[in-house]
Amino acid sequence: MDNTTRYERLLERYKNGDLSRRGFLGLIGAAGAAYGLVTPYRAFAQDVKEVRFDGWGGVVSEAFRKYAFDPYTAKTGIKVVDGTFGGGDEYLSRVKASQPGEYNIAHLSGVFDYARYANLGFASELNEANIPNLQYVITKLVDVYRPITGGKISCVPYDYGTTGIAYNRKYISDEEMKEKGAKILIDAAYKGKISGWADWRTRIWFASLQTGQDPNKATDMDAIWEAIRTHRDLSLKYWTSGAELMSLLAEEEVYVTEGWSGRIYALQEQGHDIGYMDPPNGYGWQECLFVLKGSPMEACEELLNFMLAPETSIAVAEGQNYPPALDPNKVDLGKKIPTLPAFDPTGTLAGLTFANPTYWNEHEAEWSKTFGRVQKGY
Repeated sequence: MDNTTRYERLLERYKNGDLSRRGFLGLIGAAGAAYGLVTPYRAFAQDVKEVRFDGWGGVVSEAFRKYAFDPYTAKTGIKVVDGTFGGGDEYLSRVKASQPGEYNIAHLSGVFDYARYANLGFASELNEANIPNLQYVITKLVDVYRPITGGKISCVPYDYGTTGIAYNRKYISDEEMKEKGAKILIDAAYKGKISGWADWRTRIWFASLQTGQDPNKATDMDAIWEAIRTHRDLSLKYWTSGAELMSLLAEEEVYVTEGWSGRIYALQEQGHDIGYMDPPNGYGWQECLFVLKGSPMEACEELLNFMLAPETSIAVAEGQNYPPALDPNKVDLGKKIPTLPAFDPTGTLAGLTFANPTYWNEHEAEWSKTFGRVQKGY
């Protein structure tokens, strides 16, 4: 049986009620792992002992593990190495140091990350004819990649979200949050109870907002670095992972910080009274499933197409708390997804501000180096 037929039959069984969502996604994971999501040297070997998936950790990895990896391991005995990373820079360093084919699919965030991978020669070329479910994806999310890779794409958009401001309502009211916006992150009244992500782009983005500048074309960098130093001096610490972000807020070690929309929703689901605000020109982003050059393309294309099927995308989105890339004008997304932070019911994403990849990548070397010095106290 070829892969496409196998996927179609699984989907038919799920639609007919013969498979639970957990079982359905578990079998998808089994099929994907067995038919291509391993290194090219072992892609179709009969003695595969492990496969690898690299993602963002925390509730995101939990969603993939719950709905795909654990059921797969129980069924086949093959171990899934669930790799995680705290940021795009960290993962890219691993890819640079790897052998061709060692990594196949990455859960990347940000169009600038896509551009970096493409510029470094890691981009593949997907055959879109093999991914008909792209028709359900918000057009804007696909089109932003095309100019970077000559009209072709090396990924499929999978979800989107925002990096906004999370705050503990026990100490900070909604009214105060609306009044102060991004400037609350440099408010001396909360010294020692402030935090932020140790990511140079995020630090510059929010410093741009704090100094009244457009994050995609700031001109007064002296003011931005001063705002970053102020935030650093008022902060308890920088966080480096989604799990650490959630812990800092849940344990009330900090009262206010930037936060990833899905992680904050997870805290709210757990009963924590954490508010969330996207300030004007807040940080919008999308994530994709990027296929690295050297991967078994047809097998990856078949799996990506199946993962974009509405039933699959919705199930994963409900597990990880980020809206799927599916267009709500084309697909009924159910009850939970419209309640998620950052969800756009129009499908236009007009209310989100995305990073301009050209602008940010042109300044990466200089700004990342400067932030490294500022982070150390200079």
